[in-house]
Amino acid sequence: MFKMYGFWRSAAAFRVRCALNLKGLAYEETMIDLDAGEQNAPAFKALNPSMAVPVLFVDDGPPLTQSMAILEYLEETHPAPRLLPEDPRGRARVRAIALLCAADHHPLIVPRIRRHLADAFGLDQARRTDWITHWFREGLAQAEARLKDDPATGVFCHGDAPSIADLCLISLVMGARGFEVKTDDLPTVDRIAWACLDLDAIAEAVPFRQPGAPNPF
Repeated sequence: MFKMYGFWRSAAAFRVRCALNLKGLAYEETMIDLDAGEQNAPAFKALNPSMAVPVLFVDDGPPLTQSMAILEYLEETHPAPRLLPEDPRGRARVRAIALLCAADHHPLIVPRIRRHLADAFGLDQARRTDWITHWFREGLAQAEARLKDDPATGVFCHGDAPSIADLCLISLVMGARGFEVKTDDLPTVDRIAWACLDLDAIAEAVPFRQPGAPNPF
């Protein structure tokens, strides 16, 4: 069984949770409360000097960090079902879409950035929320432009089976919904997000279904 440190609201942990579920891999997740600053504790910093989740333990080896690296590791060691296409061009396309969400936009809205905006620039909660919703919206709008007219787009981001691109897109969508960012005018993104959530493996991994999450209703 895999052991993982995550947090219910973490988009990066959500991506890894989805991949583990899709591949049928058993795991045990310990929640690190990012809001309470538990990631700054010396014991956790010793596991991940970046003080971020997820952290994944495989057997007795050293911990794996960074969600994209973990997704690639899981794909290489447990290739069924595939989350990357077989052809090099397809893999490049999937990685590009994934990184658009996970590398270009998600890092701009994480807790340490929000704290820096408050501490260094004096942004109040309303202005920090404006910042967050802007970058969520920008990321999803760019994803829509990338996906909508591309013949490689199918039911999911690439063809008719979920890939790493979908895990990164749905993590951005779910984060955006938490801040009431609308996606109704982004029909391709919206359609793919619903296709993802129709899969039990992904639906079970969504933030609000995790221990410690508030009741959304």
